[in-house]
Amino acid sequence: MVAMLKGMRVVEGSAFVAVPLAGMTLAQMGAEVIRFDRIEGGLDSTRWPIAKNGYSLFWAGMNKGKKSVAVNMRSPEGKDLITHLITAPGDDAGIFLTNLRVRGWMDYETLSQYRKDLIMVTLMGDRHGNPAVDYTVNPALGFPEITGPEGHDAPVAHALPAWDCIAGNMAVSALLAAERHRLRTGQGQDVEFSLKDAAAAMLGHLGILADVTLNGADRQKSGNALYGAYGQDFVTADGQRIMVIGLTDRQWRGIVKTTETGDAMAELEREIGKPLSDEGVRWEHRHAITDRLKPWIETRDFSTVSAAFDGAGLTWAPFRSFAQAMAQDPDVSEANPMFKEMTHPGLGTFLTPGSPISSSIHARDLPGLAPELGQHTEEVLEGVLGLQGKALGRLFDDGIVASPTFNRQAVA
Repeated sequence: MVAMLKGMRVVEGSAFVAVPLAGMTLAQMGAEVIRFDRIEGGLDSTRWPIAKNGYSLFWAGMNKGKKSVAVNMRSPEGKDLITHLITAPGDDAGIFLTNLRVRGWMDYETLSQYRKDLIMVTLMGDRHGNPAVDYTVNPALGFPEITGPEGHDAPVAHALPAWDCIAGNMAVSALLAAERHRLRTGQGQDVEFSLKDAAAAMLGHLGILADVTLNGADRQKSGNALYGAYGQDFVTADGQRIMVIGLTDRQWRGIVKTTETGDAMAELEREIGKPLSDEGVRWEHRHAITDRLKPWIETRDFSTVSAAFDGAGLTWAPFRSFAQAMAQDPDVSEANPMFKEMTHPGLGTFLTPGSPISSSIHARDLPGLAPELGQHTEEVLEGVLGLQGKALGRLFDDGIVASPTFNRQAVA
């Protein structure tokens, strides 16, 4: 954790990837992030991957450093508790992050009646309020049609929820921008955007919409090739697949020099009448380039190729599985200061990432652990809402709230 946001309190009501990721990102930068869930467990409480005992590794990953409150959200009293938690006083409080908006209760119009300077950041599925997830947004906007082997006739959905990852960090940006505005003006605001719009905007940012409109181009699959320049996968003599990138002119010249293919590439330039120093030309003639690079790479084992490529400072990487990356890449180990082997109660000990961000004035702390469901219910009700003694005990007795660690005798 990095203490850049120490003192800020954010209340999170969320599920799935994007908003839990946003809350975790804020927590890893030092904010106090309090998430609330149903007493019986939220939508993510058993989400895969899971440990052998059935505990969710997804929960452990997405909720590091947060506090957890378990509330009976079917009861009016439970709803009131959440309302007051979101709108509790404090210059650094009154910030609500959600993708589970409920009209007439957990919406800006209702909550801002309790706190005029409330900041609420809401992520929707699409801009009309319909449900959407990464695995519906991605095919709807066309990316599976350009993913997969060249010539493959079926769409290929990718495994990374890219739009969730992007939208989660957009939510962080939106929240911090709104908080900066409030610091300067005293005004709260309702900020909302949708997962589908986050993805659709990227169609424009990447030039895809203009390409379709102006050039009539509907991009086709190109396998592992790097679109618009040169990048291709190869297999070494001992069967290791690698990715080699020639995006910039410097990268391209390095590949040619290292693979001793200068004469072959010069001959290709004469054949096509265009310079391969142009990245677009490299894209158009990628197959011919690959044919000339293959003999050098495919007749050498991986250790020889990697030594030559590293020695020349080329941009390249081996293809690995997750397990191979953990076993072979020091960036996915405690050699990287972002990571620490942490013991997670009920799960075991495993490599745990903190924030990727480092600061010149805030030292990196250990990664936070995800809480048990309702672990901080008592602490939050006392510390934020000021509930004590019999009033607090009654909430537990009546099933309005729950905690795995509540000490009934301590508040009797």
